[in-house]
Amino acid sequence: MKPFQAIPNSRQCDFDVFNGDADGICALHQLRLAEPRDARLVTGVKRDIQLLSKLLSPPPEQPVCTSGSRVCVLDISLDSNLQALKALLEQGVNITYFDHHSARLAFSHPGLDLHWDEVPEVCTSILVDRYLQGRYRLWALTAAYGDNLVGVADGMARQAGLSETAGAQLCELGNLLNYNAYGESLADLHVPPAVLYQDVHQYEDPFDFISSSANFSLLKRAYQQDMGLLEGLQPRWQQANGAIYVLPNQPWARRISGLLANKLAIECGDKSIAVLTEKADGCFVVSVRSAAPEQKAAHGFCSTFTTGGGRQAAGGINSLETCDLDAFVTRFFSYF
Repeated sequence: MKPFQAIPNSRQCDFDVFNGDADGICALHQLRLAEPRDARLVTGVKRDIQLLSKLLSPPPEQPVCTSGSRVCVLDISLDSNLQALKALLEQGVNITYFDHHSARLAFSHPGLDLHWDEVPEVCTSILVDRYLQGRYRLWALTAAYGDNLVGVADGMARQAGLSETAGAQLCELGNLLNYNAYGESLADLHVPPAVLYQDVHQYEDPFDFISSSANFSLLKRAYQQDMGLLEGLQPRWQQANGAIYVLPNQPWARRISGLLANKLAIECGDKSIAVLTEKADGCFVVSVRSAAPEQKAAHGFCSTFTTGGGRQAAGGINSLETCDLDAFVTRFFSYF
């Protein structure tokens, strides 16, 4: 990692900008265990991915991000934050960036230290794990489980000498951290991601978090309750190569949508999956999982829609209008 400039102005401060899901939280947790820093946290629900723009127009009470400030970005697409990234660099901000989402528009800059890889077997926490040479690997494999990289995480667990029971515990933890990030707004979530990160960050060992954190117990109970509401769910559309499910405009449905997509992707390994969840405005938020990410990337499909993006194995569309639903279905089965 490149050395950063000193911060000359007391109004300036460091910023940690991270996706509010399991991968973003675990990536930042590893990094700050190794390199402690008193930084302002900038995060949100999983779909709130244009987080760098929040540094350009901060509320009056927030410190200024300007020349000499240090910003660490984790698990949000460079392409989706391109304009804000360029603007911050032009202001003299020093930025370290770890991510595995789309970065087709990546560029070199003396103020940018980019750690990026989009292969399907990698998540942001694994990139941080590489950077830290495995120092806090249990958190990296927790994130891998949460990001639905089950085979990768199982391999990491075996290398770490974990029993099947211990691996299953970390799998549950990763899924619960991920589950908490899905929602249309923070009001849908059980724990604000910044608060959940601060709780996680008290524990160097994830098994201590599992045994001691009240938030872990809360999320476990809530997840079981929400999953119980899916009983009898069937695909709205189905073909040999894929299936599309539709969930109602309810907070529980918004919370469970991503985990449901992951679960279905595992159960229907040869089929690509889409889960559409109705929003309050009548549009749909969409989670897509590709059965063949290297040949048919999920973000390759999702990015053809205005608010779509993601990575090879998993993508999403933040707002699919009802009038585009038929076209979505046709294009989904044609693409995959």
